[in-house]
Amino acid sequence: MMRLLDRLEETLIASLIVAATGLIFASVVHRYSLGILADGVAFFRSHDLPELSAMMRSAYFWLRGINLVWAQELCIILFVWMAKFGAAYGVRTGIHVGIDVLINKLDMRRRGFFILLGLMAGALFTGIIATLGGNFVWHMSQTSAISPDLELPMWIVYLAIPLGSALMCFRFLQVAFIFWRTGELPHHDHGHVEGLDEEAEAIADSPLTMKDK
Repeated sequence: MMRLLDRLEETLIASLIVAATGLIFASVVHRYSLGILADGVAFFRSHDLPELSAMMRSAYFWLRGINLVWAQELCIILFVWMAKFGAAYGVRTGIHVGIDVLINKLDMRRRGFFILLGLMAGALFTGIIATLGGNFVWHMSQTSAISPDLELPMWIVYLAIPLGSALMCFRFLQVAFIFWRTGELPHHDHGHVEGLDEEAEAIADSPLTMKDK
């Protein structure tokens, strides 16, 4: 069950990143293409090439007919959802930066107490945010508020707050339980690139690799 939740969390975050990146790319290409076509119309018109100018003009109006005004709003929504669920992923994998200089100087018993205290404080805070966010979304769903461009119901947009915070609260409790049982915390090596070490080992073990004598 936990493996399914982990996979679902990772898939959701990756999908949001891909969707936002693709949308931003398409929007930028669309905007610059309109500028290039407009410059082309003026250029060919000034050089007395009416046929090419007409072609560029037709392409310009065709491309301008593709409405991407909503792209910016959707990208903001995607990044908000990605940030909320990414924060929960960060708790599970130990990505979040913490200042533990003083805590590491304590003996093991006191160090464990303060680590658990910090984790439970994080769970309490995110639990409160999830509860207040859920209440806010419930009242928002009773209104007719919609987003300006996409005209999405605003309660769907704000649903990221209670869902992401609830998942983050669960991750804090999960990490706290594992630490209480094993004394281990999730650790993320910021210098590690997934797949790079495995590739280096494969190259080193290859029979075609020259070994030092």
